Amino acid sequence: MLSVTTLWLVFTANFLSWALMWAYLAHRYTKLSAARYWAAASLLASLAPQVALLQVLLHSPAPLVIGGLMTIGTCCLIEMGVRSFYEKPLSWRTTLVVVGVSAAALTFFRFVHDDLSMRVTFFSLGQIVPAALVLKLLLSERDVGSRTRNVGALIAAGAVSLTILTFIMRPAALLLHFGGELTLLYFNPLQEGLLLLMVFLSMTLNFGFVLMAIDGLRAEASDLALVDDLTGVANRRLLVRRLAEECALSQRTGEPFALLAIDLDGFKEINDGFGHAAGDDCLRHFTLMAQTRLRPRDMLARTGGDEFCIVLPATTLHEAAVIASRVLETCRADAQGCAGGEIAVAASIGVAQWSPLIGGDPDRLIAAADQALYAAKNDGKNRFALHDQAPPLAPEMEYGVAHVAEC
Repeated sequence: MLSVTTLWLVFTANFLSWALMWAYLAHRYTKLSAARYWAAASLLASLAPQVALLQVLLHSPAPLVIGGLMTIGTCCLIEMGVRSFYEKPLSWRTTLVVVGVSAAALTFFRFVHDDLSMRVTFFSLGQIVPAALVLKLLLSERDVGSRTRNVGALIAAGAVSLTILTFIMRPAALLLHFGGELTLLYFNPLQEGLLLLMVFLSMTLNFGFVLMAIDGLRAEASDLALVDDLTGVANRRLLVRRLAEECALSQRTGEPFALLAIDLDGFKEINDGFGHAAGDDCLRHFTLMAQTRLRPRDMLARTGGDEFCIVLPATTLHEAAVIASRVLETCRADAQGCAGGEIAVAASIGVAQWSPLIGGDPDRLIAAADQALYAAKNDGKNRFALHDQAPPLAPEMEYGVAHVAEC
């Protein structure tokens, strides 16, 4: 027979160590909001047995009820942490309902009608409800951009499943009078085994959460490495990756796609005359303007300085020219929108289309778009130019190329 006091101390030390770890992660990684809930849950779980044991010192049953409610609150906080991790709406309503109903039941079956079996039953139900909600989230949610569930989530789901089974077995054994006597300071062998199992499962659950957090932080770091921190659009690395994918797709299917190479006109003069802060405002403002003219699958990327590219999937050269014209027209219409209306934003655009000669090399397509961009610059700026010898454009398109208004 194991000492019950030793079991409670092991339980407390286990959760206290996890509380310290989650508190550190919450402090170190402020965007990992789930860590705050899991730290609070672990701290509450570490204190609950000690509060319950005050019943022996105070000769009052109240600490036992309070300790039980703290344990139920632990499960509710874990559920809120999982919801926060998956960016689900948070609400205290479920927690208040579960804790409120449990408080009423535990109080009634201790002070009004003393019944240990019913207390353990409602105590277990109070933990099963949030645990079931956690299990549902872990099994239904997937990582963004992934077709498979997180390994950590699967480990945590397995731990929660076995924990729920343990919650069911404890009251069932009492109701069926199986296993022997059970008190705060005396556990029969079955209940001892179940408590030890719960300690192991709590460690497994937290280990699963740690893996989830690591994968989440890794994904966030990966995303940051592919995003321009000033404008929030894709950077050159992500652009090249996307172009390689589109080139491979076009090689297989023969379907064309296009690339726009964009350079803001007179950007050096803006920096020199108004300062780099104003230049940054212009870059962000152009990004917002350009995105209003793009389709859902199109990708805008900043390749450096005042240079941008737009990937246009399933788009011919002349369809891309229409989009380029729209981007320039948007600049013209909103020319006074940057830096308090003092600076006009203008751009030159080179338009190129993938061809079998380009094959799977994104650099060739970028070079073709750059060549067209230089042609637009040499032709007076604030306009677009096409890379290849395309058939004559329609009259309205000719107007779009030759007479793009200054912005």
